[in-house]
Amino acid sequence: MKCHVIAIGHKMPDWVDSGYQEYAKRMPREMPVSLLEIKPEKRTSGKTTEQLLHAECLRIRAALPVDCRTIVLDERGELWTSEKLAIILKQWAFDTVPIAFIIGSADGLHTEIKNNADEILALSRLTLPHGLVRVLLAEQLYRASTIIKGHPYHRS
Repeated sequence: MKCHVIAIGHKMPDWVDSGYQEYAKRMPREMPVSLLEIKPEKRTSGKTTEQLLHAECLRIRAALPVDCRTIVLDERGELWTSEKLAIILKQWAFDTVPIAFIIGSADGLHTEIKNNADEILALSRLTLPHGLVRVLLAEQLYRASTIIKGHPYHRS
C-alpha cells in the first residue's frame, strides 16, 4: 500500500523537511510514503479566497493518483487515535488502493476536495501550521506501521 502526502506549499523551513524525511525514511517497504508539494496560488493576485482555493483544487485533483482513497486533513475532521489509524491502515492494505492524504494551504481546502474525500481526519482540534502537519502526519503513519508490526515504538 502506497501512501501519498499531497500538500499545498513549497519552500518549507529546513526543520519541516528534515522532520518529514526522518519519518518517511523509517516507513516499511510495504507502506512507503511520498510527498508531493503543490505550488500555492499567489495570494497577491487580487483573487477571492474562493478563486484561490478553486485553483489549488484543480492542482490537487491533477496530482491525485488514479482510483486512490483520499483523506483530507482538517481540524474539523474526525479525531482518531494512533491505534485506530493503525487498524484502518491495516484494513485498507487489503484493498491495494493508494492512499492520498491531502493538506491544504493557509486558507484550507476547496469544498469540492472536502466533499469528495473518503475521510476527513483531524490531527488535533488546534489549528496547526501546515508544515508541522506534514511532520505530524509522517510520524503518525510511522507509528501506525509500528503498531501493525507489534514494534515497541508505540507505548499505550
